[in-house]
Amino acid sequence: MISISSAQLDAWLAMLMFPLARVLGLFAIAPIFSSVGLSQQVRVLIGLAVAFAMAPGLPPMPAIPAGSWVGLIILAQQMLIGMLIGLTLRVVFSAIDVAGEMIGLQMGLSFAVFYDPQNAGQSAVLSEFLGLLATLIFLAMNGHLLALSVLAESFHLLPIGTTPIAAQSLAAVVSWAAVLFSAGVLLSLPIVAALLIANIAMGVLSRVAPQLNLFAVGFPVTIVSGFVVLTISLPYFGAALERLFDQSFVALRGIMQAAAAA
Repeated sequence: MISISSAQLDAWLAMLMFPLARVLGLFAIAPIFSSVGLSQQVRVLIGLAVAFAMAPGLPPMPAIPAGSWVGLIILAQQMLIGMLIGLTLRVVFSAIDVAGEMIGLQMGLSFAVFYDPQNAGQSAVLSEFLGLLATLIFLAMNGHLLALSVLAESFHLLPIGTTPIAAQSLAAVVSWAAVLFSAGVLLSLPIVAALLIANIAMGVLSRVAPQLNLFAVGFPVTIVSGFVVLTISLPYFGAALERLFDQSFVALRGIMQAAAAA
């Protein structure tokens, strides 16, 4: 007869629950994995599959029951680490949303919004378009697989235990979040500059021909100019996003190393 002691059961639960908490923390925020197209049940099933696949190669788990107070603190810590990884990758997509908002504002399409179920709010049409394009590029460069590989490597940089996360990691996340604004401005800069030239030309034209209805002519000109420059910029948009995604993974490694420096 096979007998299983409570210590063995606690060890088996800890081997699954602690890594699962970090995986689900990543799935809660990271792009692609946090899509509303995936139901919570599907995310949990995928998280269980990923945790089972990673379990054999993980460092030894602490001999702490997952249901104890210390075990609950470790579970919360593992979920926080997973959320930090997902937040670092999410910053790039937020920068793309900022670029779309700036472009739409300059083109006069700031009123063209619709409900975005991903963010549970109103979102600009151009932000959605650029976000879908960024998602396709992220999948084309196997960014989702890279995110899982970084997650697996984080268990070696930050082994599961009672060691707290270093405060430097939070400062590193905040400094990386500055990319949200700088990258958003740089991505939208060509189109914003072209629209600025178009607006200056329309201003000069209104001074030369005061009888011209600027509102009737200005909106079509700015919208058409914006779409033309956007079409010309799209071939270069992929390279810029790929470089930005590479920077996010480099920043992610730095954040994990800072968190392990406790």
